[in-house]
Amino acid sequence: MLPREFLRENAARLLQDMPERFAGSGIERFGELDRLRRETVTRLEEKRRRRNELTSVRGKPSPEVLAEMKALKEEIRLLEQEEERHSLDLSVIETRIPNVPHDSVPRGKDETANRLERSWGEPRAFSFPARAHWDLGPALGILDFERGVKVAGARFTVLMGAGARLSRALAAFMLDLHTREHGYTEVFPPVLTNSDSLFGTGQLPKFEEDLFRTREGYYLIPTAEVPLTSMHRDEILPGEVLPIRYSAYTSCFRSEAGAAGRDTRGMIRQHQFEKVEIMMFALPEDSWEQHERLTGHAEEVLRRLGLPYRVVSLSTGDLGFGAARTYDLEVWLPGQQGFKEISSCSNFTDFQARRASIRFRRAEGEKPEFVHTLNGSGLAIGRTLVAILENYQREDGSVEIPQALRPYFGSDEIRMRS
Repeated sequence: MLPREFLRENAARLLQDMPERFAGSGIERFGELDRLRRETVTRLEEKRRRRNELTSVRGKPSPEVLAEMKALKEEIRLLEQEEERHSLDLSVIETRIPNVPHDSVPRGKDETANRLERSWGEPRAFSFPARAHWDLGPALGILDFERGVKVAGARFTVLMGAGARLSRALAAFMLDLHTREHGYTEVFPPVLTNSDSLFGTGQLPKFEEDLFRTREGYYLIPTAEVPLTSMHRDEILPGEVLPIRYSAYTSCFRSEAGAAGRDTRGMIRQHQFEKVEIMMFALPEDSWEQHERLTGHAEEVLRRLGLPYRVVSLSTGDLGFGAARTYDLEVWLPGQQGFKEISSCSNFTDFQARRASIRFRRAEGEKPEFVHTLNGSGLAIGRTLVAILENYQREDGSVEIPQALRPYFGSDEIRMRS
C-alpha cells in the first residue's frame, strides 16, 4: 500500500505518466475523496471546538446556548458519519492502487514492452523432432493426465513412479542449494491461511477470484510468499537481523480464473502445483542489491541443471500489483519451441510491509521503519520437471537426468516402459 501523503502529492502525476499501470485502479477518485474527507474533518473539528467552548462556560446555560448545543450534537453526529464514509471509501481505493515501479522498469502497455536483460545456455540442437512433455510423460508412464482429470478435473495431473520421484528430487535439490549455499532458513508453513495474511501480501481484495476458499473461511495459499511474509506481520524486527531469508517447499493452489484457454495442455498451468519459494526481509537501502542477489539464486538452480534460460524485466503494463520491479526467468522448452516463465523475482519495497505492518528498528529508541520484502520462485517444481523432460529427451524416448540431480534422483536416466 502506498502512503496517503505520497498519493496526495503524486496521484495525478502517476495517472498521467503511467496510465497503463494506474488507470482503472481507483486512483482517479483519490484526490476528490481525500479533499472531501479533509474538508469534513475540518468542519467536524470546528463544531467540536465550539461545543467545548460552550460546555466550558460556568453557570447555568441560557436557552439559546442549550439550543445551540443540541444543534451541535446533531451536526457532529452527521459529520462523524460523513467522515467515516469518506474514510472507508478512501481506504478501499488505497488498497487497490498498485505499487510504484522503479525507474529502471521498462515503460509499456503489456508484455510486448518487456526487456531482455540476459540469457544463459544454448538450446540443444536435436537430430530428431523434439517432443513436448505431454507426449513424453505418458509414454514413459510418469505423467497421467487422464487420471488427473478423473480424480479431480481439468488442470490436474497425477505423477507416477519416476515422475513422482523426479518431483521429490527437484524439491530436495533446490532446498539444499538455497539453505546450504545461499543462506536461507527452511520453513514448512501452513498451506491454509487467513484473509489478513492475503491482504498483507496483496492478494486480497484484488485477486480473490483466483483463490480457493474453504467453508470455514480459510484460503489455500497461491504461493508460499503469503505465509512466509505473514510470519512477521504486526512485528517490529531488530535492524541488525536483516536481511532475513526464508525458503519453503509447498503445494500452491490457484483457480486460474483469468487463464481460460491458456496452456490447456500438459503441466504448465495447473490448479495445484509445487514450488520452492525464496523470500527476504531487507533494509530499504539494501533491497535493490538484494533483489539482484535473490534473482541470481533462482538462476543458479537453472544453471546447475543445465537448462537454457533468459531473464526479462517486466514492463509497467505487465508488472504485478505489489511489485516495484520484477525479473521473470524463462526456461527454453524445445518440445514447444519457446520460452516459458519458470520464476518471477520481485522487489515489493515497503508496499507489503505497510499492508502487513512489518517494521524494523535500527537502534534502541529509534522510530520504527517499514522493511522491504522480496520474493521469487526458486523454482516452480512442475515447470522444472517439464523443462528437464523436454531438454534432456533422447531419440528413443528416454530422458537423461542432469548431473546435479542424480544424487537426489538415484539414477542417471528415465527409460521407456516396456
